[in-house]
Amino acid sequence: MITTWEPTAAGVLRLPSGRLVRGRGLRRPVPVGPVPAFALYLLGHQPPPVAWESRWLHWPDFWLPSDRAAIAAALREAWARAEAERVEVACASGYGRTGTALACLAVLDGIPNCEAVAYVREHYAPRAVETPWQRRFVSRFR
Repeated sequence: MITTWEPTAAGVLRLPSGRLVRGRGLRRPVPVGPVPAFALYLLGHQPPPVAWESRWLHWPDFWLPSDRAAIAAALREAWARAEAERVEVACASGYGRTGTALACLAVLDGIPNCEAVAYVREHYAPRAVETPWQRRFVSRFR
């Protein structure tokens, strides 16, 4: 039974380890096909319930997460689970907060902090990681 994403599916980022993580914008409909096993929703307000396991982290649009320890723990869990499960990371548009989180996952996967934003922009979306403080967050993520 396949438990990870199809590598060519929309929004799927392949990390150097081979882990696949889907990023998306919640303003758009859920893509047709398999649903996540686990999702991180990065929003300034609680999202509506979903049929899969999910975690909401308070992260206002264009800003940084409210609880940096909680986001670090959630990203570590998402990275670990992506080895064998379909993991989704999403915010409203799928670029700023989602891109920032995906860049942090790339750091956890071994990409140097100074290269993580460029990696995500090349392999996920050119608009990923929208603000200078989001780029700085990635550069300091451990």
